Amino acid sequence: MNKVRFFHEFIKKKVAIYDTWLIAAGFVLFVLLVAASYYYLYINHELVKQTSSSLSLSQQLAKTRKDYEDLKNQDQYKINQSQKTEIENINKTFKKAESEYQDIVDLDTQKGKTDPFKKSFAKILDYLSDRNYSSASADLTTLAGDIQKEKDRLAALLQNSSGGDVSVASLAQNNTPPGAGFSRQAVSANGETFAVDIIAADMGSTRIVVDTASDSDCHDNCPVLSLGDYVARSGAFAGVNGSYFCPADYPSCAGKSNSFDTLAMNKNKHYINSDNNVYSTVPAVIFLSGSMRFVGQSLEWGRDTGVDGVLANQPLLVSGGNVAFGGGSDPKQGSKGSRSFVANKGNTAYIGVAHNVTVAEMALVLKAMGMDNALNLDSGGSTALWSGGYKDGPGRNIPNAILFIRK
Repeated sequence: MNKVRFFHEFIKKKVAIYDTWLIAAGFVLFVLLVAASYYYLYINHELVKQTSSSLSLSQQLAKTRKDYEDLKNQDQYKINQSQKTEIENINKTFKKAESEYQDIVDLDTQKGKTDPFKKSFAKILDYLSDRNYSSASADLTTLAGDIQKEKDRLAALLQNSSGGDVSVASLAQNNTPPGAGFSRQAVSANGETFAVDIIAADMGSTRIVVDTASDSDCHDNCPVLSLGDYVARSGAFAGVNGSYFCPADYPSCAGKSNSFDTLAMNKNKHYINSDNNVYSTVPAVIFLSGSMRFVGQSLEWGRDTGVDGVLANQPLLVSGGNVAFGGGSDPKQGSKGSRSFVANKGNTAYIGVAHNVTVAEMALVLKAMGMDNALNLDSGGSTALWSGGYKDGPGRNIPNAILFIRK
């Protein structure tokens, strides 16, 4: 009996020892698994970063956009209202990142010095991928200031016909627009002096048309041409870039690249974007034989094909000799840059580019020049003006342009 009891006690001790070793081994295995998992996640994160660094900034931004959209659509973010403010801050940071990237693309098109900006933006993308929104936001503010300084530098220098730089300060001040042909002049408005490149044409001897790369509605991967190509194929003597559009080099334009959504009637009498502009409040200019008509809203215009051309864009700058735009909520319209316009004074038509202006300042400049009516056109990297060669630009390829053709 004592032997049996001894045997039982011996087995109990052995089992206890075995259990202790088993628990210890299990704990060690658990620690090793956790360490391996963290190591895998770290390596994977580093690989993602290395892969991102080999991508273009555009591709990285597109990936960040997808991550951001996935984050917004997670159930816990939809349900948890306490995180609403955080999501709004994330939204603002991401939109600002897209805006600054577009500015970098535009500066690239205008031959600006962008290498330092690209390095800064790559760092910002790393912050965004790590969801470090506060650091991304702080760096974006600094980047925006640096980009604006480069914009100001470019705006203060104009190119001459030989490709050399011309200082705005060297231009003769003259608020009177030319009666015909091209002029580069300094215009005084609102206590400041602005450089203006402007082309004048008598509407009695000039046909003004809108040329488009597509003859019908286009919503994605739309055809585009350079302003010079539009001028050449229409036999025009002058031209300017047209309406706002969604450039293919903007990641935010994926799925609608090179498309524009405002009303246009091209030289072939084809109306474009007619269906979605039946009730449009976007202003438009109508080119008739020997005159121009400006309307405050596209919905005021029918679909008359007896005119030479129609193009809608915004905002209307001058109407009836008075400033029609004093500023708005769009930060891009409130930043300085080179901006294109179409205008008239009596029976003289004008196209041109005002430099280093906000949209509201351009309205003041054109009023100071005595324009009866004026409409804002696209700007930034799309800015282009032609008169016997590029006076500004060439900028990126564009989906439409306004052309002066001799009758």
